Amino acid sequence: MEEAIGILEVTSIAMGFYVADEMLKGGEVKLILSRTMCSGKFIVLVTGETAAVTSSVKKGEEIADYTLIDSFIIPNIHPQVLGAIRGANEIKLKEALGILESFSIASLIEGADAAVKRAPISLLEIRLAVALGGKAFVTMTGTVANVKDAIDAGGEVIGKKGLLVNKIVIPNPRPEIITEWI
Repeated sequence: MEEAIGILEVTSIAMGFYVADEMLKGGEVKLILSRTMCSGKFIVLVTGETAAVTSSVKKGEEIADYTLIDSFIIPNIHPQVLGAIRGANEIKLKEALGILESFSIASLIEGADAAVKRAPISLLEIRLAVALGGKAFVTMTGTVANVKDAIDAGGEVIGKKGLLVNKIVIPNPRPEIITEWI
């Protein structure tokens, strides 16, 4: 079975609840995340087989109408992405630290997936707009060359949507700079 994820990000909390309910009623998908975010946004993240996720997201997009900020479907999601969203990836900081920052939760997850698929890096954490003014970021680690390659891949995906805030690679980072985040 091919595992896919889909997300909808909307401007209305009330619409977010409605969209989540309809997305779950519309197909065989599992809810991963459904909650309010900073600046009054609401996100719904589902997983399942690609066809079911596609159907669910399309239904959500139709219902969301003008409140839709962003959405996506990623077939064959890299397992590290879900682990990083849940904060379950227990990985030690390596030679370099990379950070991708986005104005959109959805584009950040797409960028993180592209990054981890491009280069052999490890995702540390994905933070989704909680206490971030609606922004999101992902941290990753690996060799300097691999982190640069991954950051470029993820930044390109986010940048195509015009939502890239910043992308940074820190060689030989001090471990203290991330202990508060992970």
